[in-house]
Amino acid sequence: MAYIIGIILVIIALIIIGLILRKRVYDVVDKYEAWKMDIMDRNIASQLGRIKSLNLSGETQEKFEAWKERLEFILTKELPDIEEHLFDAEEAADRYRFSKAKKTLNNTEKVLYSIENDIEKMLKEVDDLLESEETSRTEATNIEPNIKALRKALSQNRYQYGKAERYFDLKIDELEEKLATYYDLVSTGDYYEAKQTIDDLKVSLEGLEQQIDEFPAIYKMCRHELPTQLDELYAGLKEMKKDGYRVDHLAFEKEIRAYKEQLLDTVNKLESGDTSGIEEMVTEIDERVKEMYQLLEKEAIAKNYVESQMPSFRDSVDQLSNTFQDTKTEVEQLKQTYYFEDSDMESYLALDKRISSLKSQLEELSNDMETADISHSQLREELENGFVQIEELQQNHEEFKKRIQNLRKDEIEAKEKLREMRGELYDTSRKLKKSNIPGVPTFIWNMIETASEKNSRVVKALEKQPLDMAEVQHALNESKKAIDNVIEQTDMMLEQAYLTEQVIQYANRYRSQYPLLAAQLSESERLFRSYEYELALEKAAKAVEEIEPGALKRIEAYQEVEVTHSS
Repeated sequence: MAYIIGIILVIIALIIIGLILRKRVYDVVDKYEAWKMDIMDRNIASQLGRIKSLNLSGETQEKFEAWKERLEFILTKELPDIEEHLFDAEEAADRYRFSKAKKTLNNTEKVLYSIENDIEKMLKEVDDLLESEETSRTEATNIEPNIKALRKALSQNRYQYGKAERYFDLKIDELEEKLATYYDLVSTGDYYEAKQTIDDLKVSLEGLEQQIDEFPAIYKMCRHELPTQLDELYAGLKEMKKDGYRVDHLAFEKEIRAYKEQLLDTVNKLESGDTSGIEEMVTEIDERVKEMYQLLEKEAIAKNYVESQMPSFRDSVDQLSNTFQDTKTEVEQLKQTYYFEDSDMESYLALDKRISSLKSQLEELSNDMETADISHSQLREELENGFVQIEELQQNHEEFKKRIQNLRKDEIEAKEKLREMRGELYDTSRKLKKSNIPGVPTFIWNMIETASEKNSRVVKALEKQPLDMAEVQHALNESKKAIDNVIEQTDMMLEQAYLTEQVIQYANRYRSQYPLLAAQLSESERLFRSYEYELALEKAAKAVEEIEPGALKRIEAYQEVEVTHSS
């Protein structure tokens, strides 16, 4: 029983699926039927008929016949065939032959798409043809008066074009012939070719208009203006030579002749209608002519500069030479008294060499001014360089004179410093003699003796001939160090001695109470009398600090107050 029910359910399911698939086929059939009816309802023939406004001959007639034939085939053959295919699909679906129905519908869809594409293509070609005709007609309407205006302008300004007028006349004739060709093509229905012709004509017209518009200026430049400028430049060049200007090195005559020949060839090219590369050539010649004028002007200015500044240069060289000669005399005198450093002698010899070279340069400039081999521009450069050298040499000369003057100044300062150091040494000795200490330690006297010897070395260095200030300065520095050391050690020794006395006096109050302190103080007094002031201070300070910590600092503070008051 269950088996029978299952079979029944499967049969029912198959029936339902069949019905669904058949419904789908019917839907597609309805869709394609509607599509077919839509195509049939379109007024395609009237849209194709728009072309009848044109001249139906030649290429246009051929296209129209082809479109008409294709449309007729669609309406009489392909669309009725589609009706039959749709009926076959429905019949196959009724018999549940869905595979056949699907195949038939796919073929039908392809045919419909092909029909749509062909219709779209035909209508687009119609639109393109109509648009092309309208555009071409508009362009031709605008071009025709422009050609007439161009011929009129050429006729009214013939003198501006010279022999090139004939060339431009022929070019305008060619434009008119192209325009006539356009009308012929239109009359025969060849609208696409007519459109190409009118497009080419428009480009040719624009190019010719530009060429005719620009030609007079270039022609005038090549025939009149540039040759006139070159003639004036050549005449000016000759005049400058006559007036003594040195312009041969510029070699302008040859260049001017070459340009004039080039311009003659250019005029011939222009009169034959060839303008290629001429504008660039004209610009190049024009810029070169301006450059030539600038170079000639530069030469003229240079000549005036050289002639006006040469006397000043000669006077400056002579003045520098004379002042350096005085310096040379002074150096020879000073060399007998002073020793010159190597660096100073190198500077002196370099100055001598450069000033001699400058004098030679002056002679060369003087000779060059008498000959015509060197341009005034080059002479000016050399003269300006000479003035720079003079300024530099004057500065170096002044610096050297200051250095040799400092030799005497350094000697005077060295003697004054020696006198000051002797005074310091004398004051130190006097301070020692006036002190109330038992005696002066031997090392202090040795240091004083060493300082005295170093002073003597300074004296000997100052007495040498020639005087070597480097040696004097070295001796001064050594002596200064020795004297400063004497003063420092003397002041320290006297301070220690005085502080030792103060500590011993302060500690005496404890002497009777502390036998050990009394013994240490006795030892300190012995060292004090033996001039061992540092050891004496150390011994006394240690003894009193053991009894009264901090006593040494109070004694030192008191001593500083006393020293301040006494000073």
